[in-house]
Amino acid sequence: MIKRIFVEKKEFEVEAKSLTHTFQRILKIEKLESMRILYRYDVEGVADGLFDQIIGTILSEPNVDQVFQGALQIMDDQKIFGISYLPGQYDQHGDSAIQCIQIVSGERALVKVAKIVVLTGALTQNEFDSIKHYMINPVDSQEASLEPFVTLVDEVREPEDIKPLDGFIALNADQLEAFRMDNGFAMTTEDIQFVQNYFNKDEKRNPTITELKVIDTYWSDHCRHTTFLTQIKQVRFQGDDPISQAMKLAYDDYCQTRTELYGENSERPMSLMDLAVIGTKALKKQGRILDLDESEEINACSISIVVDHDGIDEEWLLMFKNETHNHPTEIEPFGGAATCLGGAIRDPLSGRSYVYQAMRVTGAWDPRAAIEDTLPGKLPQRKISTEAAHGYSSYGNQIGLATGQVTEVYDPGFLAKRMEVGAVIAAAPKENVIRERPTPGDVILLVGGRTGRDGCGGATGSSKAHTEESILESGAEVQKGNPVEERKIQRLFRSKKLANLIKRCNDFGAGGVSVAIGELADSLEIDLDKVPKKYRSQRCGYFYYHGAC
Repeated sequence: MIKRIFVEKKEFEVEAKSLTHTFQRILKIEKLESMRILYRYDVEGVADGLFDQIIGTILSEPNVDQVFQGALQIMDDQKIFGISYLPGQYDQHGDSAIQCIQIVSGERALVKVAKIVVLTGALTQNEFDSIKHYMINPVDSQEASLEPFVTLVDEVREPEDIKPLDGFIALNADQLEAFRMDNGFAMTTEDIQFVQNYFNKDEKRNPTITELKVIDTYWSDHCRHTTFLTQIKQVRFQGDDPISQAMKLAYDDYCQTRTELYGENSERPMSLMDLAVIGTKALKKQGRILDLDESEEINACSISIVVDHDGIDEEWLLMFKNETHNHPTEIEPFGGAATCLGGAIRDPLSGRSYVYQAMRVTGAWDPRAAIEDTLPGKLPQRKISTEAAHGYSSYGNQIGLATGQVTEVYDPGFLAKRMEVGAVIAAAPKENVIRERPTPGDVILLVGGRTGRDGCGGATGSSKAHTEESILESGAEVQKGNPVEERKIQRLFRSKKLANLIKRCNDFGAGGVSVAIGELADSLEIDLDKVPKKYRSQRCGYFYYHGAC
């Protein structure tokens, strides 16, 4: 039997009061008198005695919450709707409840959580719809049914075995372009033509969709920095103003440095990436950065330092990393900003260091702007800014990371595209970090939370040009981080005994299995069926989603 309760904050309900103010002032819905927000828990697979026990220990806090069982009483002047995650979107709220119940009972129950909103006032249907539109982000959420569940087990379609794409190597140019668009590839027309030519002439076979998705992930701007590696073939400066002159001097200095580093007639391509890193290369050649810690691992920037530890000088590694999550935060503010911090943490963490402090820098337009002025296909600026702040702080609080500096920049230049930057600093005793080359027979361990459909295509999704439809089509590409699991790994990696067992480590980010494991060694065997999954089905326990490549 499915048991249902509603949990509501007492007089401490800040969210409902804040949203009431927003709707009255921003949406101009002056007839809205008050608002209630309740969390609805549906639980299946627990006995009556256990359910009574978890109501006041897991599902609510008696000192600040009030609990209702049975149907909610709705007055004539009230309207009600519910919000739940789309199927396949990771719900940390529900997952945490499931884990806690398992700790208490030893059994894994099923839990579904929905946010129930009750509005009081003589609202018109248009006003009611406006509030729902503001609160329900179609990227990851949907309007929840208010009816009782028959079962909490999701109906999941079992994927078929992956087969070669019949006729791929024979597609003409127009058909190939249509195929690229239909499958949402991030690679360009020229890229997919190159791939088709390779399979036609070298492999002499049709590829599978998995092979194409892996290539698409590896070649995405997120993983390969395609934009920054674009060749610069001609540079011209116009005007004699001070800025143009300064830029010309800087460019001339860059060209001189290239000659000193690569030789006078070097054919090394000129690119934005080369512009960005050439200063460090020059300092290194001059012997002026002796503290740089170099290795074949691709993790956070690392330098060697000496630390006074209780009066004893010790060699440590200091690591730092910054990450942008502009597009994910644009379409799913809470998860995008949360994973911006989580993603920045992952790099130094995979360097076996402990993250101590963070910084956040954002760019947005005026969050006070009228809702009706929102650009087509975008969320309102107020919703993006406030939910992104909640997402970042939620992740930081759960993992226990202090953010010493938060800078928010408001400028019309960020109206079309938000900026969300997270940066962290970390450190570890140098003796804890062993870096060796993998050898045949080595085993790769995946450590962390279960993988799921959210985040699939994250690397390619953040690398594509986006349109008004992106908010509806790209939702699953936004990763949903798991700060509780990441906190456990942070603490685990502080163990010297554990850290010294690791030859090479990489973070499992937007590139997923394709890139995270592929960067560890030149040749690998990967059994995707062994990757732990987030979702259960009635037929086969945990459900495997083929898009997880």
